[in-house]
Amino acid sequence: MQDSLFEEQTGFRPLAARMRPASLDEYVGQLHLVGPGKPLRRAVEQGQLHSMILWGPPGVGKTTFAQLLANLSDLSFETISAVLSGVKEIRAVVDRARHRKSSEGRDTLLFVDEVHRFNKSQQDAFLPHIEDGTFIFVGATTENPSFELNSALLSRTRVYVLKNLEDDDILRLLERALESDSGFAGRLAVPQEVLEMMAAAAGGDARRALNILEVAADLAEPDAQGRDTVSEAQLEQVMQTSLRRFDKGGDVFYDQISALHKSVRGSDPDGALYWLCRMLDGGCDPLYAARRLVRIASEDIGNADPRALQLSMDAWDAQERLGSPEAS
Repeated sequence: MQDSLFEEQTGFRPLAARMRPASLDEYVGQLHLVGPGKPLRRAVEQGQLHSMILWGPPGVGKTTFAQLLANLSDLSFETISAVLSGVKEIRAVVDRARHRKSSEGRDTLLFVDEVHRFNKSQQDAFLPHIEDGTFIFVGATTENPSFELNSALLSRTRVYVLKNLEDDDILRLLERALESDSGFAGRLAVPQEVLEMMAAAAGGDARRALNILEVAADLAEPDAQGRDTVSEAQLEQVMQTSLRRFDKGGDVFYDQISALHKSVRGSDPDGALYWLCRMLDGGCDPLYAARRLVRIASEDIGNADPRALQLSMDAWDAQERLGSPEAS
């Protein structure tokens, strides 16, 4: 439980946690939702919050946005994770929210992370308390709510889609981290081209970008002026141990497979190679990729080049017999 976004915390806090914004103007990305004049921003500014589902890939600001909503609306912030919680934890949160409302007159925002992992009965446990205003419900999910959440919960909330951040958004966030007192406060120098590489490597994930910067800072070495500096070589060291996002079964998984298919259909070899390497780099099973390539050769290429099917079958056979890295 956390009653204030700014309550005193002790111990180590990751850079991504320290860089959480204090206002909507500091919130990076999602201008289609929180840009000037947008309905969700107006609702926040007018104090007319409603229960909602935030749907988007990891690292695009779902948790950050929920905490920001609580802070701006002077609400107590409660959070539970569907991975670790059950009906018992839900009841405890409900009791605290009711007690707080009756004794302090203060409302609560309940943030439920990975809400799609709750089963139907667990999701139903929230319904009466959303309806009677016990708390403002904000659920976060990386999966399509239409498939993963029950219709009763969806009917009582509004779904907002959060998108991957653009490289320019992430670059702005990295630059702010270098200058902010919550970040490195000017103590760390990173050349612009290295910052741009970090932003590109993040793949639209702000948390990943800040984690890369934080690890790179540990490897920084003093320059001629004695200022810690991150070089391109040091960034490469970081990236050798930092995998790209690939969730092996969720929406991001199917987005990347779809991108591979569309690149082949569009006769874009560079794009096809990029998405195939992105999947393998992120942990995709090479045999799964091989099966997909056979399907593409048969269904998408077909008689346009009859050799494609045999080549893909040979690649599959080599992968099964030799494995990585020889088969690559």
